[in-house]
Amino acid sequence: MRRLEHIFVRANGWALILILGAMPLIVGANIALRYLTGHSLSWADEAARYLMIWMTFVGAGLALRMGAHVAITNLQDALPGPGQKMLRGAIVLGLLIFFGFMVSVGIEYAERMQYQMTPALRLPFVYVYAAMPVGFALLILHLMLVAPQFITAGTFKGAAAPESDPAVREGANG
Repeated sequence: MRRLEHIFVRANGWALILILGAMPLIVGANIALRYLTGHSLSWADEAARYLMIWMTFVGAGLALRMGAHVAITNLQDALPGPGQKMLRGAIVLGLLIFFGFMVSVGIEYAERMQYQMTPALRLPFVYVYAAMPVGFALLILHLMLVAPQFITAGTFKGAAAPESDPAVREGANG
């Protein structure tokens, strides 16, 4: 199971790297072409905008995994140990419900936009709006993977936790 988690986190990270890498390449090529030839790519700004949307949703789960989202812990810190665990469990449950709701809303939006085309790329908007349900589904998966440790200890796994886990190293070596 830990090995699958490791593969999932690495794949999510590589998707984010590819998206982030494509954005400056497209924008840089557009700038270079504009100044060198006087012509620019008509679709570059649109592609960079849609890649940024995808990057936001694909990266949200990794940020959640590392505890990088904004958190106010005043109430949690004021509670005794068992109360803190109950509050963190309620937070996880609330997030799961919210993320599941957003997956369904995202699917509905994507379905509604499937016949409209983007102005420059001429892609169906379903590909842009699909970032929302995909991103929230990734958030659900990441939350489910970090929830036990978060509820019991109030900590997050961090980006390197699966690699530093002895069970993962043994699974990779054996």
